[in-house]
Amino acid sequence: MINFDEEIEKFQPSLEIEQAEDVITNNDLIDATDIIKDLLKEKRINSNN
Repeated sequence: MINFDEEIEKFQPSLEIEQAEDVITNNDLIDATDIIKDLLKEKRINSNN
């Protein structure tokens, strides 16, 4: 059975919206979309030469 008092003691609130936005927007990871954009940009540059 769930002990609600224990669960409340373990509870940690989530980040505030503004904090979460900062973490997300300052994250500099490259994803598949970025790779595809770079490949298309290179293809356009090479096809113009």
